[in-house]
Amino acid sequence: MCIRDRAYRIITKSKKFITFFDTPGHEAFTTMRARGAKVTDIVVLVVAADDGVKETTIEAINHAKAAKVPIIVCINKIDLSEANSQNVKNQLMEHKLISEDMGGENLYVEISAKEKKNLNKLEEAIILQSEMLDLKANPSKKAFGVIVESKLEQGKGSTATVLVQEGTLNVGDVFVAGPAYGKIRAMSDDTGSKITSATPSVPVEIIGLTGVPTAGDEFIVVDNENKAKEIADFRLHSARICLLYTSDAADE
Repeated sequence: MCIRDRAYRIITKSKKFITFFDTPGHEAFTTMRARGAKVTDIVVLVVAADDGVKETTIEAINHAKAAKVPIIVCINKIDLSEANSQNVKNQLMEHKLISEDMGGENLYVEISAKEKKNLNKLEEAIILQSEMLDLKANPSKKAFGVIVESKLEQGKGSTATVLVQEGTLNVGDVFVAGPAYGKIRAMSDDTGSKITSATPSVPVEIIGLTGVPTAGDEFIVVDNENKAKEIADFRLHSARICLLYTSDAADE
């Protein structure tokens, strides 16, 4: 299975890796965008040059600001005759996203994904922002990260896409993911290729879960299966108590 529709990694001409976590613009993905802003180091806000700022754009801005994540604005579709990048900039000024050429602090990049124009400039902007933030991760510790998505697959059982944030994840590791736990039986990268380990910022699909965690759940490697089951059971019990209290409050 390929996981490029949610989390994937590219290598730039300068031989540096960038991992993208894609949160679609449709309103049905509001929750996913909220979780996405919490697991990303930089938000790339894509706005169509012919369309301007929409409600989903504003929601994405609010999620990023709430998570205190820097925003790079990517204005797409500049190849269209009705494109108006300046109009987009003016609209975003109302939300305090001001481009450097207008005296602000936000990096803006104008591209055409269809014509592959200025995509290299977007890569450069992301790398520049990451260098300014001095982003670093330690690959030598026990792995932890976040669940991007999970589901039940015929012949595989429960599977999950994990974004590793710290440490190195290996086949055979015992883990806890929200109220689920397990031991990694197999792992594949964003191209569907089987791998045995994943370092920080690498998205992988794993097999070996006892349940189906929720997107945004914390993923952490632990010492053994008894410890994993103990933590998972505690989280599940806590979630049930919270649900009970919520139901009782709603009945009052």
